[in-house]
Amino acid sequence: MAKIRVLISVTTYPLPSRSYDELVCTAGFLEDGSWIRIYPVPLSFLKDLKKNVGFKKYTWIEIDLKSRNDDFRPESHSPNNYDIKILDKIGTKNYWRHRKEICLNNVYTNKAKFINDSKSPTNVSLVTFKPSQITGFEFTEDEAEWKNEWKELRKQTDLFAEIESDPEKLIPKVPYKFYYVFKDDEGVSSKLMIEDWEIFQLYWNCLKDSKGDKAKALLKVKERYFDKFTKENEIYLFLGTTMQWHRRRATNPFVIIGVFYPKIKSQLSLDL
Repeated sequence: MAKIRVLISVTTYPLPSRSYDELVCTAGFLEDGSWIRIYPVPLSFLKDLKKNVGFKKYTWIEIDLKSRNDDFRPESHSPNNYDIKILDKIGTKNYWRHRKEICLNNVYTNKAKFINDSKSPTNVSLVTFKPSQITGFEFTEDEAEWKNEWKELRKQTDLFAEIESDPEKLIPKVPYKFYYVFKDDEGVSSKLMIEDWEIFQLYWNCLKDSKGDKAKALLKVKERYFDKFTKENEIYLFLGTTMQWHRRRATNPFVIIGVFYPKIKSQLSLDL
């Protein structure tokens, strides 16, 4: 595949349960609104992009990609190189209108439908899903430190070659897992883990604002993702499969890799 334009919409936070191939997953949309997954992307490379050019999500990039022969999921690609050209960013004007034009071309509302499409031969592994209702937001305690085998893996791979010593210096371990509980258009309930980088970064920001009080930080995260979003925002979930559970044909191999949350448009509002 030659250089193509991709609207980066998702960057997942690395978790100890992930396989090597999914240390860092970046995903987005092509110009026709179809999904594409890009991995691996070095964390140090993402950090440099943010520092040097202010790179953020919903930015168009131009990148040279190739299909992955070791991944049966059709959306999965790898960079031929990291000579990425940063193009224009899509903002939030007019209730995210321009973002919606790209990101909401194919929206699922039924769980059984996207689960069926994830099966062979289609093997769909990235979907946009509109829940009929968000019914809960939960969090559970997780290990406070990365597993030893995960630390060793991070030291061994060249993805982290720019990290001089401590492999946790760049990405600290979040000691919690976050979940959305929601219903589809038939009232079928699901509970899925949220692995979006954004929610984990929000936790660190809230912990800092709360002067290290974890309980207050968790409450602030819930206030945003449940209390605020469910009242003020129209929620779409970006779902992606992990290769491990997709290959095993798990009942539901998806996790939440991103949340798309434009403000709810008031009937009294005028288009700008």
